[in-house]
Amino acid sequence: MRLNKYISHNSKYSRREADRLIEDGKVKINNQIVKDFGIEVQKGDKVFVKGHLIKPKPKHEVTMIVFNKPKGSLVTKKDDRGRTTIYHLLPGKFRHFVSVGRLDFASEGLLLLTDNVYIAELLMKSKLPRVYNIKIDKPFNDDMLKAMQEGLELDDATAGAHEKSEIKSMKFAPFLGVKIRSQSPKYTKLQVAINEGKNRELRRFFAHFGANVLDLKRVSYGPFELNNLPTGKTRYLSKKEYEMLHEFIKEEERKLNANSKAKE
Repeated sequence: MRLNKYISHNSKYSRREADRLIEDGKVKINNQIVKDFGIEVQKGDKVFVKGHLIKPKPKHEVTMIVFNKPKGSLVTKKDDRGRTTIYHLLPGKFRHFVSVGRLDFASEGLLLLTDNVYIAELLMKSKLPRVYNIKIDKPFNDDMLKAMQEGLELDDATAGAHEKSEIKSMKFAPFLGVKIRSQSPKYTKLQVAINEGKNRELRRFFAHFGANVLDLKRVSYGPFELNNLPTGKTRYLSKKEYEMLHEFIKEEERKLNANSKAKE
């Protein structure tokens, strides 16, 4: 595992902070100062940051929280424009946690955070359903429904994207489900379920049909639900949710092992 990744996986430091510590000569491998971010940490190596030994975290040891992210906050550690990030809002004891995916600045709702990067990556790469309540400024129509049922591929998916996004084209998998919650000539409230989490995916999808997303709130991610958690607040997973999380991990690792054997 690369040195900066090893540090971020097994300590409170982010990948960016690990890079800075390495640059500043505050990281040693086997008592030798190392200034190469990309050096591979080998089995048996001892990594020290500021003189403290970084012990590998047990693979399945995990603490996870649900955070009800408010609108107007960024899912990032720092913002060069000084905007509010989720780490300004989270209690200090969670500020070394990593997020499972992202919600954009104008979106709100359920965000999972964990101290185990391996499990965060398993969840992000999974096909677990993500459910959103959405309000668009157009009536829902048959073209939207057809694209949801059949999928959609756009060479130009820049409408609805962030102006600085480098992602120009996008392929949208068929939605898992859609339900109209209410409708008028000027807007539609929908609940949709997808199993991907691409960059501003839903905003880009509806922009293709000339509709702006006015509100977007994630209400569940796999078996984890927002329920009545107030905006800006956190909660730990329940015992039942931890049981479901560990079942998910077992199943994902079983799939990974099966795929690995199939390629041999």
